[in-house]
Amino acid sequence: MTTDGFLRTRRRFLAGLGMGAAALGAARLFEPGVFAEELQRRVLTPQMTEGPFYPDHLPLDTDNDLLIVNDSITPAVGEVTHLSGTIMDRHGDPVRNAVIEIWQVDHFGSYIHSHGLNHQSGKRDANFQGYGRFLTASSGEYYFRTIKPVPYPGRTPHVHVKVRVKGREQLTTQIFVKGERLNRGDGVLRGIWDPKQRQSVLTDFLPLKDSRIGELAAKFDIVLGYTPEA
Repeated sequence: MTTDGFLRTRRRFLAGLGMGAAALGAARLFEPGVFAEELQRRVLTPQMTEGPFYPDHLPLDTDNDLLIVNDSITPAVGEVTHLSGTIMDRHGDPVRNAVIEIWQVDHFGSYIHSHGLNHQSGKRDANFQGYGRFLTASSGEYYFRTIKPVPYPGRTPHVHVKVRVKGREQLTTQIFVKGERLNRGDGVLRGIWDPKQRQSVLTDFLPLKDSRIGELAAKFDIVLGYTPEA
């Protein structure tokens, strides 16, 4: 298979995987009584600090596959993770045309930022995109392929998240690894005073069934304090 053929196949596979997972999730979401029952257990996703390392220069490749940069065939280093979820408004309705952005450090603890650790040490995984975005459809669901977050000096592992609706920022938050021992000492996570909201940003990173390369799956639903315009 040629390189171009490989890349086209990879993109079709990822698109199919994301849409397939979305369809399965949506089917369960709208089973009678399931959505109402799950919504009762949800709280608004808490606002959190953006931090100093939102990319100051966005990469040329900003799609939802952070493991491959542009047309490279060399993947990033790290535990491959399929990150997905649903963006909902405060009434529990899925939000269409929401732009969700994520950014995180690479396997070496480096952001794609001119003043990040990579700038100081010169060590960075050039195959890790470090930033991605996704536009939700009517189901409100999103999908990214990335790596499991790793710690860096002063912080527990986390993924930064920003959500915009109609060009207006609605939420900036972070995703944390449930059960990570460094969570106890992380000042940002401990700054969430409401126990339910703190729990809502802790996510399981679980082995993906039948994966031959040890991939993980993480599900992170987002509930915005957002009221759609009439």
